[in-house]
Amino acid sequence: MTTFESWGRYPRGEQKLKALFWASDFPLIDDGKTSMLPAGLGRSYGDVCLNHGNTLLLTRGLDRMLGFDAQSGILRCEAGVSLAEILEFAVPRGWFLPVTPGTKFVTVGGAIANDVHGKNHHVAGTFGRHVLRFELLRSDGSRRVCSAEENSDWFAATISGLGLTGLIHWADIRLRPIGSRKVKYEATKFRGLEEFLELSGANRDREYTVSWIDCVARGKNAARGIFMSGDHSEVAEATSTRPEKAIDFPFDLPDVALNRASVGLFNALYFHKQIGKSVSRLVDYEPFFYPLDAVLHWNRMYGKQGLLQFQCLVPLTNGLEAISAILKTIADSGLASFLAVLKVCGDAASPGMMSFPMPGITLALDFPIRGQRTFALVDRLGEMTAAAGGRLYPAKDARMTGEQFRSFYPAWQKFSPYIDPRFSSSFWRRVMA
Repeated sequence: MTTFESWGRYPRGEQKLKALFWASDFPLIDDGKTSMLPAGLGRSYGDVCLNHGNTLLLTRGLDRMLGFDAQSGILRCEAGVSLAEILEFAVPRGWFLPVTPGTKFVTVGGAIANDVHGKNHHVAGTFGRHVLRFELLRSDGSRRVCSAEENSDWFAATISGLGLTGLIHWADIRLRPIGSRKVKYEATKFRGLEEFLELSGANRDREYTVSWIDCVARGKNAARGIFMSGDHSEVAEATSTRPEKAIDFPFDLPDVALNRASVGLFNALYFHKQIGKSVSRLVDYEPFFYPLDAVLHWNRMYGKQGLLQFQCLVPLTNGLEAISAILKTIADSGLASFLAVLKVCGDAASPGMMSFPMPGITLALDFPIRGQRTFALVDRLGEMTAAAGGRLYPAKDARMTGEQFRSFYPAWQKFSPYIDPRFSSSFWRRVMA
């Protein structure tokens, strides 16, 4: 057994690792007593990518580009291909990912299994909306090509299916055209959630919108933040400059490094580094979409105990009140998060049975683990989310209760028959206990 960490580094577990390089490597020949789970680059935060005491199928060896139609932008690739590798291939050819999360170090299989979303959810929906078809391999040796027209029930179960329905071999994804690497970027300071909602409404025609929010400040500075929007530049560049190579965070910071004072200082500096109310400029797509990818292993900043990510989504009808209460609870706790992201999600329905996004406001934060104090706070925030009629994101969860999960995702009963009988995960066993 080997330790395989999720990005949050909590919980920890031991599992047998089996690397896959060809579709013929699967199904495995073993005793049939343990379960399996596909795993890509491990960027899920909690235990959705873990299978403690069992087997992880490492899919990065399934990394081949299988075909590309330069007219339609349809790419066929194996499930172990990363979004970074798609961008390396597609951007020089004038194409871009239709939807991308905040890191490019995610495999196509992981993006489908978690039905990831990004800054353009309000116009493009989730990643699954742009997947045309895929091949699903089951542990009994059967293969299914799944799409909205063919094996549509398996298509819906596998998108947002948390890797439990089988092994995705390849997928067809429709990319979107772009004119250059550049993004027309605008950033506007706001003070308070009301102003954030006003900016979200005024910028709903921009393709990409997201906000950083200060969840440590109190009083007159409470809920201050920076609203960021962008569109792809239509003008092709004569020369193309690439960002500098990513640096590596070399060691785990001591627990005392991230505290209310240090995070409060960082947040104040980040808010005030922008002198004017609004700024606009052309920026490269990498720092716009993937600012944290510029620092490899940035999770080490949270120390050896790791971090808990909390991402909730609450309906717009009471979203302002619910998010205000959540932010106040965080500020009163004395626990700090400097990576706090706020966004309004749109109403584009996902094809997945158990997709996270719905119309509403989503808030994502990272908390360094400081023992029971951190667990109690995240548990309280989960209770507040449930009371507001919202839900939590499985890909970023390590604390959701089974009762909460079944309430947040009532389609779990419809989904369960599609689980491969040889597949399971630490997350699924936790929320089904």
